[in-house]
Amino acid sequence: GPLWRALWGMQTTLPARLYGDPEAWSRERTAVFERAWLFLGHEAEAANAGDWIATDIAGLRLVMVRGADGILRAFHNVCRHRAGPLVTGERGRCAGELVCAYHGWRYTLDGRLRAATGFGAAEGFDPREFGLFSLRLEVWRGLVFVNTDGEAGPLAGHVAPLQALLVERGLDMAAPALRRSHDLACDWKVYAENYLEGYHIGAVHPVLADELGQAEYRVRIDGDLVIQEATGVNDGPQAGVWGWLWPNLGINVYRDSAMIERITPTGPGLTRLDYLFLHADGADALGEALIASDRLTAEDATICEAVQCNLSAGIYDRGVLSPRHEAAVAWFQARLEKVHS
Repeated sequence: GPLWRALWGMQTTLPARLYGDPEAWSRERTAVFERAWLFLGHEAEAANAGDWIATDIAGLRLVMVRGADGILRAFHNVCRHRAGPLVTGERGRCAGELVCAYHGWRYTLDGRLRAATGFGAAEGFDPREFGLFSLRLEVWRGLVFVNTDGEAGPLAGHVAPLQALLVERGLDMAAPALRRSHDLACDWKVYAENYLEGYHIGAVHPVLADELGQAEYRVRIDGDLVIQEATGVNDGPQAGVWGWLWPNLGINVYRDSAMIERITPTGPGLTRLDYLFLHADGADALGEALIASDRLTAEDATICEAVQCNLSAGIYDRGVLSPRHEAAVAWFQARLEKVHS
C-alpha cells in the first residue's frame, strides 16, 4: 500500500526489502542519481589547466578537469575504445590531455579524441564520433555539480532555498581545506534518513545533546532542501544550520567553518561518506570542528550499520514515522516510493 496510508494514524515506512536490494539499487541509480544534480567538488580543487578531480557516485564514474581555456568540464571517466579509465585516483594533474590507462587513447581537455594510439587508418573510423561522454556542469558558490542525463532543471533553481538562507544569514562558502572519507556497511538510504531527523540525537549523540541542551530542534522542507536548525545553550561547534539537498548532499554551516557531506552509495547496502571541510584559514584551523565531526560520524556509523543488519534480518518489514520528529524522513521516503512503485 502507499507510504501515506494510515496505520494507527501514523505514516508507514518503506519496506525493509528496499534497503540493500540489488534491484532497488539499480532502479535508484537510474531514477534518482542519473537524473539529479550531483556534487563533485570545489572549483578551487582544480584551479589550473590540467587539474582534475574524480569520483564514483552510485556506480557513475565521473571526472572534472580544468581546460587550457580555464573552463571546467566533466566527463564519464570512461574511454570510448574499450572502457578503460582516463584517470585513476581521486585527484591529480595531466599534461594537456587525458590518456586512457588501458590502450593509451588520447583526448583533449575539452573531450575530443586527439589520437586513437596505434589504431591505424581503420576504414570507416571517424575520430570525431568518439569524443568523451560529456556531462552537464554548473557551479554554485564554488561548488561544482554535474547532471548525467542532461535533463535536470537549472542548478540555480535546485539550490535556491539554500541560497536564500545563506544570503539571509550573511554566510559565505570558505575555501576547501581538507577531505575525508568513511566507508559504512549500510544502504545509503539508512544514513540519509538518519541525517534527516534529530529524533536520535539524545540516544546516539550524548555530547551533541548536551551542547544543544533544551533548545528546540526544528526541521522544515523547502523545495529540494531540508533545513535543520538548533541553537546550543553552550554555543558548541555543532550548533548552527544543517541543510540537506536532494538526493544525497549535506551542507553543514557551523560557527566558524562549513562541511560538505556527500552520502555516496557504492553498491547495494554499501555507503561512503565523502566530506569536504571548508575553512578560510586552512586545515590547521579546523580543530574542534574536525574532532566533533569524527565523533559524530563514528556514532552515526555504529547505529546505521546496526539498523542495516536488522533490516536484513528478515523479521522487520515496515515501521511508523513520528509526525513531530520525522516529517523529513517521510518526505524522503515518499519521493523514493515513486521510484519503486
